[in-house]
Order: sequence, then structure tokens, then C-alpha cells
Amino acid sequence: MTRPIVEIAFGYGLTTPGPVLTDVTQYVDLARGISITRGAQDELSETQPGTCTLTLDNTDGRFSPDRPSSPYYPNVKKAVPIRVAAVSMDTRSGAGPWPLSQLADDFDDGRLDPVLWVNSYGGASETGGRGRVPCSPGLFAGLQSVRNFQLPSAQVTVRVATLPALNGSSAGTGSAYLNSTTSGTRLGFQYNAATGNIRCVNDVGFSDGSAVSVAFSWSTTRWWRIREAAGTVFWETSGDGSTWNVRRSLATPAWASSQLLTFSMDTSRTGGTGDFYEIDMVGATVHPRFFGLINEWPVDWKGLQSTVTITATDLLTWASINKQLAPMLVQEVLLDRPTVYFPLTEPSESTSAGSVAGTASVGALAITQVGSGGTLEFGAGTGPNGLPAPVFTPVSTSVGKYLSADLGQTFVDANLSFRVRAELWFSTSTNGRVLMGLRSDDSATKMVILLESGTGKLALDKDQGAQGNQSYVFATPNLADGNLHHLVYNEFENLLYIDGVSYSLSAFNGTDLRHLTVGGYQNTRLWNGTIAHVAVYCRSVTAAELSGHYVTGTTGHAGEGADDRLTRLATYAGLGVQFQGSVFDAVAAQATLGSSALQHLREIETTESGKLLTTRTNGPLLFQSRDLRYNPTPALTLAYEDCETDGVRYAYDDQKMVNTVTASRPGGATQRVVNQTSADLYGEKTRDLNLFKDSDNATLDAANWLVSRYSEPVAEVRQVPVEAYSMPLATYRSLLDADVSTVLSLTGLPSQAPTSATTLFVEGYSERIGQSQHHLDFHTSRAGTDSVWVLDDPTYSVLDSTTRLAY
Repeated sequence: MTRPIVEIAFGYGLTTPGPVLTDVTQYVDLARGISITRGAQDELSETQPGTCTLTLDNTDGRFSPDRPSSPYYPNVKKAVPIRVAAVSMDTRSGAGPWPLSQLADDFDDGRLDPVLWVNSYGGASETGGRGRVPCSPGLFAGLQSVRNFQLPSAQVTVRVATLPALNGSSAGTGSAYLNSTTSGTRLGFQYNAATGNIRCVNDVGFSDGSAVSVAFSWSTTRWWRIREAAGTVFWETSGDGSTWNVRRSLATPAWASSQLLTFSMDTSRTGGTGDFYEIDMVGATVHPRFFGLINEWPVDWKGLQSTVTITATDLLTWASINKQLAPMLVQEVLLDRPTVYFPLTEPSESTSAGSVAGTASVGALAITQVGSGGTLEFGAGTGPNGLPAPVFTPVSTSVGKYLSADLGQTFVDANLSFRVRAELWFSTSTNGRVLMGLRSDDSATKMVILLESGTGKLALDKDQGAQGNQSYVFATPNLADGNLHHLVYNEFENLLYIDGVSYSLSAFNGTDLRHLTVGGYQNTRLWNGTIAHVAVYCRSVTAAELSGHYVTGTTGHAGEGADDRLTRLATYAGLGVQFQGSVFDAVAAQATLGSSALQHLREIETTESGKLLTTRTNGPLLFQSRDLRYNPTPALTLAYEDCETDGVRYAYDDQKMVNTVTASRPGGATQRVVNQTSADLYGEKTRDLNLFKDSDNATLDAANWLVSRYSEPVAEVRQVPVEAYSMPLATYRSLLDADVSTVLSLTGLPSQAPTSATTLFVEGYSERIGQSQHHLDFHTSRAGTDSVWVLDDPTYSVLDSTTRLAY
């Protein structure tokens, strides 16, 4: 038994916490089908953004954007999340007893199964594709299965569709139980409308003093599962039916191992107004097929019949929306949510600098002239990561130019609750000058950061309410040494970081600050040197957290692992990353960035010879490292006769051939690797690699890895189409588990094939889910391409054949 689930998160965005998805499966036109694409055509091509296309019945106008009478108004919008899954159910076969995993019902045939649900009472029914149990005062109602199911090594799953409300009652419950032959001895879940919690119970005599309570959430706990494995019972919940969280576990009660059980859905209410409790998808195994964002809602008519055919793309597209990331240091500062942030990287002709933090009513830093003379040149100096910085060149301490801005009332309001955290980069050979100052409207309150005259140590001048200036000096070295330095000062912690080293002292904290000056304060002690990346945070963030920007600004995180770099880049697009595999090399800096997050993620994908795609569940990016494919073992075996044989073909050509590689890295050597035998026989098949490796040897290894695998053409099957719906349940589930890099064994090939069986990698697929149909068309490649040497192994230690060193 199989069917799709299509859910849309009306009113939510990708980054909205706790999205609640609405099941719209009943409106999907399965005659037209659901079409999905994923992955790449072959292993040397980039994975493409996944797509999903389906048509919805819009007869009542519910999917029309901007239609006030739509039940989803005003949330029929572009970029709302959509999730598509396929459900498989193991139906009962033969005479009982049956394993609990064969207790299955999707409630979609308009009537209660009389063989399965032998004991329905109190008005329990199948209504609207759900099992419905009334919840009314004084009414005993439930839906109970035949007593012929066994728990060991099995499970039962349900999805909650409707929960009973309290409705003026002191108690209202909806439950799902596995029942022993003794009344009140049972395992299950119980929802309490008074508390909003689910209780995971192991009742004896209708009571369990050790029950575990979990808050119910439509986004995280609407799926319930009881599972038994190796003598342990697990209570589990899920938001999507595929990713489960264990809420409770204990040794399997003796009765649950030895007795035949019933499964029941029950309600109770002590008073108030009646309603009902609904569940569906009993016994479902959920196979995620797609998660992404809807691109459009086009409404079409054929006569008076209206449809909406939507297309959605996965989150690789989201990662490419911002086409031009700022330099890495700017991105890292913005991740820490500064209240104001002036990078000061404006071009040379500028006369002012703007904040990029997005806080309302923050004014620009404008040049302020003191006396006659001096210069302030944007772009004339060098700041962190080689980025441009303004150069302040005064005539004297009181003649020259500095920058000043009104930070606005929003900043003042934030400063009322949070003390200042200030950050900047600077270089100078002149001590006794001001880096930055903050003051109130009336100048009665101030905080000035400067280098002490004579010593060049970091100093503070503070006043609160015109009570008198207080000066403080941190025990730093002389910072007027001409070198570039990074400063973080947390007024709340009384803590300073200079170039990642902490210093502390005790000083009072002020509020009501509004006006910022950079490179001087009240027309004196004018700065001589560079200042850049001035940020002020009026929120709860520690100096230690901000001090990490020092590494960003000095090294661009050169040398960090590729997995850390991928995670870092993904955060700039508001995404997370999951990983498969374990080999991640150190990578070079990408400090300047400048393209989309996706483009920079692709740079690391190429550098690592890995695969970048997205998960099919809830959206994080997924990265597969190259070692995931080393010496592959089939996860799935298909017989040739079970495939759509018109599409199975052996290919032998030079489509993927590479026998000459020119590889380079930032700041490193350009190197060339050639398989001369292949080049002489077939001609040069070239490829250029621009890699973010951190050494020439690593770059050379990557070039050799590519040439060693693709210098000789091989015969391979590149397409495996299969009608999955007609397969046995175990095979169907294995097919739905298959994804990019899954290893597939194709057996029973015709006698004309090079061998009777071949082992393949899945590189991508297209699929169509329809009425009693689930067609999969896998794009494949020869799995042996990624075999590596295993010493003394009979398969992977054949001289000159499988002795390729792993990279």
C-alpha cells in the first residue's frame, strides 16, 4: 500500500521557527502526477537544484493568491515551504497473528475496515480520510483493532490529525494504546488537552507513576510511534514521520512479548462541549522525496474548472539568491548582529560611510573638519584581509578630519538595556589619539576609547551624567607600533581583547549614548593612521565571542577543515549543513568572497571532489565527502528484468574522459598532470582545476586523483528506469531510500552485456508519483571508478588495476 503526502507551510518562511505544515494531499491531481528531479546527470557534473511540480484542484479557490475567502489567506505566497513524501504500508498477509508492523490503515476508502477495526464504539468512524473518535462528556468512544498483533521486533505509527480541545472541561484526552489481555495494562501515548502535553505511558491498572511528558507541537510531535527492538520498547515522536526522537524507553514488559495485542484510539471528557479526536496514517513508513520553496501560484481555468500548477525548488536555489556576498569578515560580523556596523570600505571619492547593520534611524559617518588642513582618504589604506581602509592624516592633535554620526533613537533605546560592546581594527605609530567615542545628546555621558599618551596602551575616558571624567588604562603592550590590531571592548564585562588576547579592569558603565565619533572626540586628539570595521553591539554578546573576528580578519580561516568552511559559508545564507563521509582536507582562505553563497560552496565542493546537495526532509544542505564512495558495497540489488528495459543501455565513449589536468590554488603553483599513454591514444582531454587547497601537494593529489579515474574510457550503464510501485514492499522501500551516492547492483543482464552484473552509483534521478504509480529513473555511473587500494585485499590490491592510492 503506497500513497503520497504533500504538505505546505502556509504563513511560514524558511527561517521561521516551528513551521506547521498543512496536508493538501487530497487536492493533488495524481492523474497528472507529482514530478521530482534531484542530483546530477553524471558524477562529473554539478548537482542541480532539485525541483518539484504538481497540480492542485482549485475548485473552491483555496489556492488563489490574494483571495480573502481562501482558508489560507493571506498566506498563499511565493517562497512558502513545501514537503513531499511517499508513504508505504505493510498490509496483513496470510492468517494471523501478524507483526504489529502490518497494522496499517490510511483511512482513505470511506469506510472502516471491518476485519481490522472489530470494535468501534461511541460513534467512531472513518471521515474525510481520517479515523475519527468523538470526545464528548460522559461518552465512551474508541476505535479498537482485532486482537491478533505481536509487538516483538515490530512497531506501530500514527499521525495526529485533530486533537480534542478543553472546551470548558477540566479534562479531555485523546490516546493511542497497545493493550494487553488485562484491562488497564497497556503501552501508549495520551494527549491531555488541559496541559497540552503528551504522556508516554506504561500503564498498569490504568496508572503509571513514571510516565514521561512531552509538550505537543504540530511541527515536531504530531507523529507517534511505539517500537520494540531487542527487548526494549521505545516511545518516539516526529514532526515529519521520517526523523524520530526517542522520548522514553524501557525493558519490554513480559506481557508485551508474549501476548496478542490490540491497538486502540480512545477519548475521554469530564464536561464542557464535545468535539473529536482524529488520526491517520496508521502503520505508515514515510519516505521523504522533496523539501523546498514554492516559486509561483499560477491559477488556470478550463471553463469553470480551476487548477494551480506549482513548481518548487530546493534550497540550493535559496543559497544562490544573494548573488554577491560581502567579504568574509563583514559576513562574520553581521552574523553576530551588531546594532551599528561601519566597515569603512567605501571608495576613494567618498565623503561619508554607512552602517550595514540595518538598524533603523542610524545616520552616516560624515567627515568633520577641525581647523584648516589634514586629510581623511577613504580606500587609501589597508585593513584586515587586505580590504581598503580610510587613512586619517591630521596636521596636529586638533587640526584635521574625523568621522561623526548620530546613531538615532533606536540605538539609544538598545543602550538602555544593554551596555556597549565595541569593535574595530586600527593601525598607527602615534599614541595619545582617539580611536572612537560615544556620547549622549548633552555630552554629559561619554565613553572614549584611545591610546594612552606616552605608552600607547589602550585607555578609556568615561563620564556618567557629568559627574567627572574617569580614566582607565589596560595593561596592553604599546599598540602604536605601526601594525594592524583588532580591538573588542565589552563595557558590561569590563573586558578587552586585543588581537585575541584578553585584558580586564574595573570601570563603571554608562547609558544614553547616541553620537559616535571615529578618529577623534570633541575636535581633539585626532587619529593618525587607519581605522576600519567599527561595530557597536547593544545586545547580550560576550567579548570572547566577538574576539573570533580576529582570526577571520588575519587569516580568512585558512587551514580550517572543509567541513567547517562549508558550515561557515552556509550560515551566510541562513542554512545548515549535514555531512556524510569523514575525509575533509584543510582549505585555503576565501576572505574576499564576492559571489553567491552557492558559488563559494561549489568552490569547496570542487576542491574536495565531493557532492553538494540538500536533504529531502527539512532543508539543510548535505555534503558528501569523497571517501563515501571508496570501495562501494551495494545497498540495493535490482534484476534487469524488473527494470523498464527500454531505457537501460551500456555507454562507451569519451564523454567523461580526462587525461590532462592543469591545477592551481590561490598563492600557489600551477601544476600539470598528464596520462601520456591516454593522451597519445585518444588525444588530449583537458580539464582546469582552480582549487582552494592549502598546499601544492594537496593540489597535485587532486589532479592525480582525477586523471587516475578518467584517463581511460569504460563501458557503463548510465540510466536505470524502474516502476517502483510494482516492486515487493522491501524492494520498494529500498528504492525510495536510494539517493545520490547510493550503490546499486544490477543483475541478470542480457548475454550481450560485458558482464552479467554491474555495480553502479546513483548520481541523480527523476521520478513521477501518480495514481498507483511511482516511476523512478536513476542516472548512474560505474561504481568501480572510486575504488582505492586496500593492502593485501584480494579485490582492492590487484597490481596496476586496483592499487590506486586514496585521495
